[in-house]
Amino acid sequence: MSAAAELMDRTYRHQRHVYDFTRKYYLLGRDPMIAQLGAGDGDRVLEIGCGTGRNLIAAAHRYPGARLFGVDVSTAMLATAANAIAGAGLAARVRVAQGDATRLDAVALFGTAQFERIFMSYTLSMIPDWGGALDAAIAALAPGGELRIVDFGRQERLPATFRRLLRRWLTLFHVTPRDDLETALRARSAALGATLLFRRPYRGYAQTAVLRRP
Repeated sequence: MSAAAELMDRTYRHQRHVYDFTRKYYLLGRDPMIAQLGAGDGDRVLEIGCGTGRNLIAAAHRYPGARLFGVDVSTAMLATAANAIAGAGLAARVRVAQGDATRLDAVALFGTAQFERIFMSYTLSMIPDWGGALDAAIAALAPGGELRIVDFGRQERLPATFRRLLRRWLTLFHVTPRDDLETALRARSAALGATLLFRRPYRGYAQTAVLRRP
């Protein structure tokens, strides 16, 4: 097991049982992102950092004709995800596997190299080599495919005290907001000739991106 997997297993071994209940109050923007995926029948949809499977289940219900896949580095989280997916009656449509987001081998994991939709929800802020994870995700996009991201933002339009306390609290969970995300995505979009829509909703609490590959 990699060091990253061991760290995430230690962090979420017990938290995974209350993760979805507690995170709904501050992981803002997840449901709007799922609602805007626009996955069509037969589309392959991958979530990188699928955690408990909460988002995959929501996406599977919203897009009944799509094929859903999820990857996470934590085996503990994946155990919770597999149970939740089976409990929702979606085991035939939603597949999850253990893997490192920076070295994504979708063919080995799922038998497919590309996806029409890939999404990352509050994931990059937990991956030390988040640039490598971005590159791996973009490489797995099918032509015309979209990568959608929601994560912690700069909180630039929120009170400084709130920002300071939030970031101090996030470090307890090995979370670091990626303040350079827009710059990194614009450079990659330009190199690909891709389009990019970048926003900072909730007064900068979050940041969202949609990169569409040509």
